[in-house]
Amino acid sequence: MDEEYTFPELAEFVKDLVEAGGISGVGSHGQLQGLGYHWELWSMAAGGIKNHDMLKVATIKGAYAIGLDKELGSIEKGKLADLVILNKDPLENIRNTNSVDMIMKNGRIYDGNNLNEIYPLKKKYSNFDWQQNKPDSLPGIKK
Repeated sequence: MDEEYTFPELAEFVKDLVEAGGISGVGSHGQLQGLGYHWELWSMAAGGIKNHDMLKVATIKGAYAIGLDKELGSIEKGKLADLVILNKDPLENIRNTNSVDMIMKNGRIYDGNNLNEIYPLKKKYSNFDWQQNKPDSLPGIKK
């Protein structure tokens, strides 16, 4: 039912809130890892907020909202500087946030398509310590 679909109202509220000087942030809950955040950002942007303001909500305003704006959320001396480098301009179309070309994390640069390290070493992607090849357990199955 239309009255149960709240994203249009939420998106308009975020626009009004930010335009009035309020603070908002973007988050996701792990839906389709990586894309969930973009979906949430795009849904919030659907209320008519300017793309530049939406990018602030996704970065510095969101960092401020959780008390971390002194450590991250913008590129400044003394802050953590992990970066996502895009192929397309999200100021032209907010959906361009998913055009990830490269990622810089802890001074290393990774290919956005496969996570191979390309600087300072050229190294093929291997599983991160938080990844696993199969579930540790399944509902209804005893070990």
